[in-house]
Amino acid sequence: MTEGITVGELAEKLDVKMPDMIKKLMERGIFASKNHSLDREMATQISKEFNAEADFVTFEESVMLDHVEVSAPENLQPRPPVVTIMGHVDHGKTSLLDAIRKSRVTEQEHGGITQHIGAYQVTVKDRKVTFLDTPGHEAFTLMRARGARVTDIVVLVVAADDGVMPQTIESINHTRAAKVPFVVAINKIDKPGINVERVKRELSEQGLLAEDWGGETVTVEVSAKTGKNLDLLLEMIALVADIQNLKADPKLPASGVVLEAKIDKGRGNVATVLVQNGTLKVGDNFVAGAVYGKVRAMFDERSEAVKEAGPSSPVEVLGLQGMPLAGDSFQSVDDEKAKQVSQYRQEKLRETQMQKTARLTLDQLHRQLAEGETKEVAIVLKCDVQGSQEALSEMLSKLSTDKVKVRILHSSVGAITETDVLLAAASNAIIVGFNVRPERKAAELAAREKVDIRLHTIIYNVVDEIKRAMTGMLEPIIKETRLGSAEIRNTFRVPKVGTIAGCYVTDGKITRNAQLRLLRDNVVIYEGKIASLKRFKDDVGEVTRGYECGIGIQNFNDLKVGDIIEAFITERIVEETA
Repeated sequence: MTEGITVGELAEKLDVKMPDMIKKLMERGIFASKNHSLDREMATQISKEFNAEADFVTFEESVMLDHVEVSAPENLQPRPPVVTIMGHVDHGKTSLLDAIRKSRVTEQEHGGITQHIGAYQVTVKDRKVTFLDTPGHEAFTLMRARGARVTDIVVLVVAADDGVMPQTIESINHTRAAKVPFVVAINKIDKPGINVERVKRELSEQGLLAEDWGGETVTVEVSAKTGKNLDLLLEMIALVADIQNLKADPKLPASGVVLEAKIDKGRGNVATVLVQNGTLKVGDNFVAGAVYGKVRAMFDERSEAVKEAGPSSPVEVLGLQGMPLAGDSFQSVDDEKAKQVSQYRQEKLRETQMQKTARLTLDQLHRQLAEGETKEVAIVLKCDVQGSQEALSEMLSKLSTDKVKVRILHSSVGAITETDVLLAAASNAIIVGFNVRPERKAAELAAREKVDIRLHTIIYNVVDEIKRAMTGMLEPIIKETRLGSAEIRNTFRVPKVGTIAGCYVTDGKITRNAQLRLLRDNVVIYEGKIASLKRFKDDVGEVTRGYECGIGIQNFNDLKVGDIIEAFITERIVEETA
């Protein structure tokens, strides 16, 4: 059965009469007509009532099954690899992309090239390589969060004069989480006084041992500025692709993934699609996520109209009825079933937005362990200083048992960012923050994506909480409720009192009896109590968002303009009953 199966279709598959089918549904309190769509769970239960075992495939899989007679092993042909370039800021990702594009594309195109879509193809010895022009792990991870495996190879760019930097490590962790092979491009070798061996040593510390050091990581020394070894880099990409044995069947109906979508004046809804299998042609009907459409026109990266697009080809598609999401699956179809599936998915999407499925939280962990569901706890760890990060990483890693393994996906120093939340969302991980806070956008994204963020200031509390969750005995003893935050805009020295902060309440409220944290650059530098709260010269009980106030902090005077005061209250919960 496929998603969105109707009552009539199920009755036909089970070979039962419609009145019997409707009767069974009515017994379960469902009043449905012949054209009513059933969800997976209900269709499975009804099938059991009629002594049948039901197996579900996605709509895309069912379309491929219908064409299984077309797809024969001899039809499979090698397809171009899809490559994403990642690395630290200012290490030359864009320069490398531009250098490859100029050397490989503009040599065939007179008057240069205008880049219109977020992907393009280059030719290496009569073979094509597709590059996704979305460098950076945010786009990469966001796609993976929606279940799309788009990239075949990641090119990790490391500057020879800079070495491995925080974003390099972040890129390595994101790529490892997606289980995609690496090719390392050591860039800027044209600079004087660089030490390539130092870069390889730093990479080996991250578990990427270069081939000439006896490891398995392909490394190429390149210069985006002079164009040195660009051909070698492209050859190495082709070699890694050969090892993966990437093949596709161009005779099948097209299937792929949406890279991006936008509304274009004069052209309507436009989607950039990467065809992963089959061939997409003008006039094809298709389903992209919850959106139905018909290909009115297609354009390549040079904005030239094309009639068809084969495997690993990126194209702009016109003719969508709505706006799909980046990472949505794309499938060309030839029947009315597509509209039905698209409507069913839109309904499901509305339901999901109204009541989003919760991701893994520590409170759910012990229940899942008891049911044998979870074998691994994935953690994204953020700390205030390097020492705490190393100590916590080591302590948490040692918590692994035969029953459950603790895996630290990524650990770094600094505030919890949107990137961290995206990685946790894609990998169903828990974020643990030690002496740091989430940025406002990251906190909003975590609330939207239902990512569990646990914040601590005592190192042993972190370990104890994870340990209790693993052993299935998590009992939240202290519940913290955030009240609001205020920004320090001026400071005043008052004799015999100390320093008073002139503040503006940016969100929520500040109350006289609240506890507070003082944040400087998103790092907690002090935790204590409010000594005084005033509006002009009057003592007040609380100050709400949009108002100014004076705040005195008990036994603390090191206040600076730009610091953030975060107010919260804690309450002790003795026991939570299930």
